[in-house]
Amino acid sequence: MSGERMIVSGGTIVDPATAVPRPGDVVIDGDRIAGIAPPGSVSSEGRVLDATGMLVLPGLVDMHVHLREPGQEYKETIATGAQAAVAGGVTSVACMANTNPVNDSGAVTRFILEQAASAGLARVYPVGALSLGLEGRQLAEFGEMRRAGIVAVSDDGRPVMDAGLMRRALEYARMFDLLVIAHEEDCGLAGGGVMNEGVIAVGLGLRGVPAAAEEVMVARDIALAELTGGRLHIAHLSTRGAVDLVRAAKARGVVVSAEATPHHLFLTDEAVADYDTNAKMAPPLRSRADVDAVRAGLADGTIDAIASDHAPHHRDEKDVEFEHAANGVVGLETILGLGLRLVSEGVCDLATFVLRASTAPARLLGIPAGTLAPGALADLVVVDPKRRWTVDPTTFRSKSRNTPFGGWDLAGKAVTVLVGGRVVHTDTAANPALRVAS
Repeated sequence: MSGERMIVSGGTIVDPATAVPRPGDVVIDGDRIAGIAPPGSVSSEGRVLDATGMLVLPGLVDMHVHLREPGQEYKETIATGAQAAVAGGVTSVACMANTNPVNDSGAVTRFILEQAASAGLARVYPVGALSLGLEGRQLAEFGEMRRAGIVAVSDDGRPVMDAGLMRRALEYARMFDLLVIAHEEDCGLAGGGVMNEGVIAVGLGLRGVPAAAEEVMVARDIALAELTGGRLHIAHLSTRGAVDLVRAAKARGVVVSAEATPHHLFLTDEAVADYDTNAKMAPPLRSRADVDAVRAGLADGTIDAIASDHAPHHRDEKDVEFEHAANGVVGLETILGLGLRLVSEGVCDLATFVLRASTAPARLLGIPAGTLAPGALADLVVVDPKRRWTVDPTTFRSKSRNTPFGGWDLAGKAVTVLVGGRVVHTDTAANPALRVAS
């Protein structure tokens, strides 16, 4: 439908980049937003998407996704990941570099972009490796990857233990206006732990990872960002101490941002009590006090973004003893429903959720997304806020099923998703009527 005129009519528009939520019609010409008009004030010439009773949001921007291709297509492909994304209301994803081969070159970056273009669904923005091979020894060639299309650098999945290398990365990334995304974990303190250090770990006989393993690295990298002026982004922040460190750094002007995942916003280490490997992740699920602190940080802006850390794994990698199970959960298809649950629980209001899940991550990555302002790309999601649904992993578009949220009842579903003015997803059970106006 790209190139056609379309009106998304009668919905409540939620775009924190432009105004407070309000009823209106979104006018689309080709792949761009032509304007926002009062309800019913626009000629109905063209295609009309009836969004009465719905929310109309800029498509979500998930800045932390693992698409596994190239090299681990048995877990996920770029096409299946993009399909999962649009089913969850996500129109832009930033995919991490821990593929095989690692995305530490322009050639791999271009391959990812070609596969994404072939899929024709969500927009895919590659994140390049910070170090060659993710080995933490030598910087990757940021310039080559930047010219090929990366939007950030990260060794996510592995911490950068060498402080000198991290300093050079922050300095080098400044030359290309690249965000440095850090997986904050001190391997010596983590000590091979498999869950949060605490009473539950002791009771289960599992080795624990103390909160300090994250916090000392957050403190180090904030100091390095302050020294270099580089743009530091802290991935999947999970502890109360880390929230306090980021809040204090922002107060004194350090260029630092952070994200939180839905699993760290909802679940505690109690989810591991029956050795459920779907609750095994890095960083691990923490205490109730940590969850409350992360929620507070999300609400007050200390935490800039919500990101899924979508990490698909084959069943055989999760159906093993807890100590040997792979870390991570899938999240593209639940990020919207869980985000709206944060709103219903009073953690934040709707506009703040959209800011954290769309507008802010787009700004951090420097990509053209996260708004419905005139002239913006027509990437949007129509959401039925009253649609109740149960998380059923067997219905996921992702190749993988590893979620701790199976069986959760949620309210709010993406019923129609547009990317560049094209309808790329409709919920066949409850989508607004796309009709040609008479």
